[in-house]
Amino acid sequence: MQSLFDLTSEDPNLDGFFALAKSGALSETHSTVCAALLEEKQHHLFANWDPVGTRDADKFTFLDSLLQAHQSYPGGLPGYIRNARKLLAEASAGSNPFDGCTPAQPDIIDLSDFGPGYDKAEATGLKCLSETAIVLVAGGLGERLGYNGIKLDIPVETTESTTYLAHYALFIRAASERIGRKIPLIIMTSRDTNPGTIATLKAHANFGLAKDQITILRQELVPALSDLAAHLALEEKYRLILKPHGHGDIHMLLHTSGTAAKLTKEGFRYLMFIQDTNGQVFNAALAAIGVSEERGYDFNSIAVNRVPGEAVGGIARLVKAGHPDLTLNVEYNQLDPLLRATVSPEGDVPDARGYSLFPGNINLLVIRLAPYLKVLEASGGVVAEFVNPKFADASRTTFKKPARLETLMQDFPKSFTSGEKTGVTIFDRVWCFSACKNNLADAAAKAAANSPAESASSAENDFYLAGRQKLRMAGMTVTDGPVQTIRGIPFTTGPRVILRPSFALTLQDVRDRISGGSISGDATLILDGDIHLKNVVIEPGATFIAKSSLGTSATHTDTTIPAGKTYTLHELTDAEMSSPDTPEFLKIRGYRIDPPAG
Repeated sequence: MQSLFDLTSEDPNLDGFFALAKSGALSETHSTVCAALLEEKQHHLFANWDPVGTRDADKFTFLDSLLQAHQSYPGGLPGYIRNARKLLAEASAGSNPFDGCTPAQPDIIDLSDFGPGYDKAEATGLKCLSETAIVLVAGGLGERLGYNGIKLDIPVETTESTTYLAHYALFIRAASERIGRKIPLIIMTSRDTNPGTIATLKAHANFGLAKDQITILRQELVPALSDLAAHLALEEKYRLILKPHGHGDIHMLLHTSGTAAKLTKEGFRYLMFIQDTNGQVFNAALAAIGVSEERGYDFNSIAVNRVPGEAVGGIARLVKAGHPDLTLNVEYNQLDPLLRATVSPEGDVPDARGYSLFPGNINLLVIRLAPYLKVLEASGGVVAEFVNPKFADASRTTFKKPARLETLMQDFPKSFTSGEKTGVTIFDRVWCFSACKNNLADAAAKAAANSPAESASSAENDFYLAGRQKLRMAGMTVTDGPVQTIRGIPFTTGPRVILRPSFALTLQDVRDRISGGSISGDATLILDGDIHLKNVVIEPGATFIAKSSLGTSATHTDTTIPAGKTYTLHELTDAEMSSPDTPEFLKIRGYRIDPPAG
């Protein structure tokens, strides 16, 4: 790379920039980045700069933004620009990323009906838990939901108002205590979520986790691109347009921070990747880890059965002559045309159960660390990127608005080159996945179309539903309360069941600690700690909360909990919905759950 002072330009538009450079005001790192960008024909970034002494603060803020983007991307900005030119050329030509590929069903283990295979996998996963680190991808704010804060601060349930971050930490803490080893939690934040995440952890003393148990990796933004030549886009003079690079950055950050290598040296063998608002993830996590161990999967996607045409990506094994098979997520609007053009003239058709042969991707992953680290070291941390420019017209030469390179964490298998084994583990949908991402209006429209609402209220509803599933599988008689429609979204009024991780990490734990009994109607049950229930009857309108501290236990036998003081659900009025005094976490649900009086 040439020195900035070796570069000359006959373009008088660059005189202001070169005057600043020759004044000695630029640092060596600034000079290096600028020289690299000029070599990449990014002259427009430095055109028409004001004379030295005018807007110098803006100039150095701009140079700092270039340096930050350069240092955070493997290969620097020149690498980003070159990758962009290649991908943009392919996009302009209309290249089909699946050209020559024939979709086939991936290697699947279906545990959606539970059974002995589920129990065996979960037991294996529990044994592997001491060698597993949890990776939480948490770069999003709750603005789309109507919540002005980090999504991790949204309560997964409003009976006791446990936030998603607290819920995840409770599992990790209980699991760490059980196995006698601190399970690492790695959180990927963004510029938007990093301050709030740190503040929440500090305010709650890390929710009982040790300080050295948590690693925060902050994701940076990448420059937008204004044209096919990959010119970096400016919002105005001295100001880059920066955009998110996608959640695939977690792989790069695990490599560039040294975290993946450190975990490997410490004896960890698996990474479990989870999302910021899915309260059901740990119901399936152990069984998924167990399947990876039993089947030798290097990359295991937790998935759900999907109906053909459902607006969720399908996981397919892509077969291409002369290339190793790739098991990848294919977006639903790409999967059907691909099937019609290859093996299925009728497209994505259902099997005998009404499900697609291609399970639904939900972005929950179990990855074996050894091959993962090997791939990261070979690639320098760069994972598969794509670009999706919005072209202005059919010529596909100009953009409607600036584009950017993006990454998806589930695309990591595109980097496999040594026969790494990939597979898919299917679980019951409510058991493993219920996202909180849609505002009430959008969620109600989805519910009206018989699609998952994926709102704060539907996520809470499913959280309790999964709790009821556990009770049923332990042999307890469970009678649901009536379904109430709140702001257009169905909500089952009860029983509200919360089984904390300190009570049960596995389904077998639930079976070991509960036998007989019943619960019905709008009753509430909360179990926290070493609690045992034998023939306990919880009547409609009753509340039973049993908690024990670490090292103590309690058994409740042949007991009836009658109706009395109880938690009650109240739909918010229009006035409450519009009132600034109503907390946002309630507004995004449309109801509140009041604790027993007195």
